[in-house]
Parts: sequence; C-alpha cells; structure tokens
Amino acid sequence: MTDLDALHGEMTAWRRDLHAHPEFGFEEKRTAAFVAAKLREFGLDVAEGIGGTGVVGTLTRGSGNRAIALRADMDALRIAEQGTQAWRSRTPGTMHACGHDGHTSMLLGAAKLLASEGGFDGTVRFIFQPAEEWGRGALAMLDDGLLERFPFEEIFGLHNMPGLPIGHFETRAGPVMSAEDNFEIVLKGLGGHAARPHAGQETLVAACALVVSLQTIVSRRLSPADIGVVSVTELITDGTRNALPGLARILGDCRSFRPQVSAAIEKEMRRIAEGTAQAYNVAAEVSYTREFVPLINDAALVDEALAAARAVLAGDGVGIAADDAVRVAAEPMTASEDFARFLDHVPGCFVFMGNGETPPLHNPAYDFNDEALLHGARYHAAIVRRRLPGL
Repeated sequence: MTDLDALHGEMTAWRRDLHAHPEFGFEEKRTAAFVAAKLREFGLDVAEGIGGTGVVGTLTRGSGNRAIALRADMDALRIAEQGTQAWRSRTPGTMHACGHDGHTSMLLGAAKLLASEGGFDGTVRFIFQPAEEWGRGALAMLDDGLLERFPFEEIFGLHNMPGLPIGHFETRAGPVMSAEDNFEIVLKGLGGHAARPHAGQETLVAACALVVSLQTIVSRRLSPADIGVVSVTELITDGTRNALPGLARILGDCRSFRPQVSAAIEKEMRRIAEGTAQAYNVAAEVSYTREFVPLINDAALVDEALAAARAVLAGDGVGIAADDAVRVAAEPMTASEDFARFLDHVPGCFVFMGNGETPPLHNPAYDFNDEALLHGARYHAAIVRRRLPGL
C-alpha cells in the first residue's frame, strides 16, 4: 500500500514548485514538461502538445474495455502575487490565484496512487488542460482530436473552494456553473470642447445612460424563474479634463444557464444600445461573444461522485463525518468553468472541494491549501475504482 504521508509530502513539494513557476494559458511549457516527466516516472503512457500545451497520460489495468477521464487545469492568471511564502511566484505579474497548481498536483498524486496500487479494471485518461481561464483550452484539446485519439466514456473534475472546510465536498445534478458571454458596445459621435457640448455629439452621457439601462435586461426582460447576470466592467472614453469624448467603449460580461436566456440578453442589449444611441444622436456598434457554456452535471454520475467522496472520508480516520462533509449544493453558481466543454461530448461530474479559510479565488493573496491535497488525490482514485470496478 502507498505511504499516504509520503505521498502528501511529494504532492506538497510539486504544488509549491508549480506555484513558484506559474504560466499563463497556452504558455504552460514548463508545467507541461513537469507533468509529463512525473507521469512517465509513474509508468504511464504520455502524449504531449495536445491542444498546444496539454498533456494526456494513459493508465490501463486488467482487460476491461471501458475508459474514463480525470481532468486538471494547469494555467495561472495575470495577477501580481502579494503572498510572502517561500514558494510565492517568481514570475512578475503572474500567479496561481485559482489553485490550478493544486489541481495539477492532486491529479498527479492520483496517477501515482493508481499506478502503484491498481484496484480497477479498464483505462484511465489523465487530462492536464491548458488555458482554462481563457475558456479556450478544452476546445483546443477537443479540436486536436482528444476524443478520437484518447477515447473515454465519462469525465470527472474538481475545483477547490475557499470558505468550504478542508475535507468537504459538494456538487449538484444539472446546472452547476453558468455560461459566460462577453460584450463590447462602442458609441461613436463627435467630440469637442467641454464648454460647448451643443456643438458636438459627445458620447459620455449616452454611455452613462446605456450602462443604467442595461440593468433592466435582467430585472424587466427576463423571467423571474431564469437566472441571469449582466455586469458592466469597463467604461472607456477618448475624452480628457476639458474635452468631451467622441468615442466611448462599454465592456462587460453576462451569465446564464440556458441558451435561450443568453440569446434573450443579446437581443435586448442590441435593442437598448440602438435605442439609446438614437436618443442621444450617436452611433452604436455591439459585439457579443459566447466564451463559456453552462456546466451541466449528469445526475447518475453526481451520485457516484458523492459516494466516492463519502468513501474517502469514511476511511480517513481524521474525525470528519462523511454525511456532514459531503453534500448536495443548494443552488448553482454564476461563475464559469471550461470543463463544461467536455460535457458537451460525454457525461461527467464536476465537484467542489474545501480549501479552508483562505482568501478568495483570483485574489492576489490567495494560496492553495496543501492540507487539501491528499483528499483530492484519494477522491480521484476512488472515482476510478467505483466506475471501473474489478482488479
């Protein structure tokens, strides 16, 4: 049997090394090489460069013809770290502010555990994905023939969650995380002197009116039964202290769980932008793109994932009551996750696991909690043994 204390020590060292050397999406060359080397060390078949910098490790035991996949993300964020720990980022302006260093290390730990102990009959694909934060990495791997070259029937993933206690897991059937759409509205007029607004067609007042009007999409155009969010995040003009702008750009994002709601938001946004532009005698151009699709968990696989988590905690002997620590989430969240792209092709389940009382995700002071590593690795292994029972 694997020495779990020793494995935890190894995963901690891996995680801290990855944290110190973060890489942005599609730039994860060092990370990918690190992952590939470890997987080969464990005896897996390894393919590199999938979808750019993605890595796939394959482990087969027994004679079973079923295959499932486990996925971790590898990329970091363009955030300057404020941490003071010895393993803080050595790359200025880039850090692991979402815990992908922990996700990668937990999946590597599961690969080592399963390679050394077995306990399953079939094939496991260990997918290490680039560019999750962009919402582009999963598509890149799929477009590079992931499913054809490394077929699998189900896929499982996880994400750490600050505020959820260590050793706790939660998820739900159906919608779990939302789609994300991005928009940019450009208002064009005629700028001029701040003392003579009547002589031009300035855009700032129109932009301010438009920002307020966009809030009516959710409150007055969507059904109260639907979840939707419209957030303006930037307002940029070409004006200055004594010059009225002739150009204004409004940027933001929208969240929803159904394609019909996304379509309704876009339609109303275009209508409001055009109407506001006409009222203020300026022109409007709207760009609307869909970056992430909704993450929809398979109900049967949610039951399997929760059972695997309970089994892990029941055998831990650390005083965590599995019935209290593993639960069904009450409602979906309006954050987005690139894992959803895989669920367009095969059923799967995405769970959240506790990271304890740490700063929130995407915060410059965030750090993955190493106490969670062993729980995640053992959860991955438990899923494999439940879904590929046998040896």
